[in-house]
Amino acid sequence: MVSKEQKRASLHEKLQILRTLTHSQAANKRSIIADASTYIKDLKQKISKLNQEIACTQNTTSPTLCEEPSQLVSVEVVEKGFLISVFTNKNSPGLLAAILEAFDVLGLTVLEARASCAGSFRLQAVGGEDEGEEVIDAQAVEQAVMQAIRSYPGN
Repeated sequence: MVSKEQKRASLHEKLQILRTLTHSQAANKRSIIADASTYIKDLKQKISKLNQEIACTQNTTSPTLCEEPSQLVSVEVVEKGFLISVFTNKNSPGLLAAILEAFDVLGLTVLEARASCAGSFRLQAVGGEDEGEEVIDAQAVEQAVMQAIRSYPGN
């Protein structure tokens, strides 16, 4: 017969494993499980994108369904904050400034960034939340960057 203490210890151990696997910084059970749920949702999105890419490489009869998108924005939660990746097929002068302004409005500080504008525009940036600001989720960051791209005068 398993005692309550053994069950509690087993549950605690499993929560710590879940916390480690999902890179959660949470301390309580509910937050660990919420972080795990978000992590699983992000993994499902990545799987969906990969399956679409696989289908496109195997499907040569309908190339219009698999054309490379003119713009792609992805946001991942990382230890320091967010990893933001932006790609557009065309290079638009000033687009970087518009995206950085969107970061500023959200209260994100750019901790590290790489940008390229040779023929197309690519940006990879790590953004951290400013101290004292309200918590920002990855979807809000993605929407703000997409809005900055759409509303930019060069588009």
